[in-house]
Amino acid sequence: MSKLKSVFKMKCPRCQEGNFFVSHPYDLKNAGKTYDECPNCGLDYQREPGYYFGALYVSYALGVAIFATIYWSFALFVKDYSVWWPILVIAVTSILTGPYLYALSKIIWINMFVKSEKKN
Repeated sequence: MSKLKSVFKMKCPRCQEGNFFVSHPYDLKNAGKTYDECPNCGLDYQREPGYYFGALYVSYALGVAIFATIYWSFALFVKDYSVWWPILVIAVTSILTGPYLYALSKIIWINMFVKSEKKN
C-alpha cells in the first residue's frame, strides 16, 4: 500500500512524506520538475543523467491503456458511430491528461527501483 500512496499522492518513494514534484502536474511552467532530493529523508531523486528516460515506457503503457479503454467503450456501448468520434475523444483525452500521465510515469518509474522504508 505504501507504493500506491507514494504514486497517487506523488510523495517520496522511500518515506512517503516529502514531495516529489516542485509543483502540481498542470502547472505547465514547472511540469515534471522534481526536487533534487527528498525534503524529508534526503533520497536523491536525480539518480543519474537520463534516469527518467525509462519512464517513457510507463507513459506509453498508460496511454495505450487509456486509448484502448476509450476505443473498446465506443465499440461495445455506442451504436452507429463515425470512426472520427473515438479519434476525437482519444485526441482530447491525450491532450487533457498528458501532463498528469507524464508526472505519473515519473513517479511510477522511481517507485519501481526504490525500496520503501515505511510500513503501512
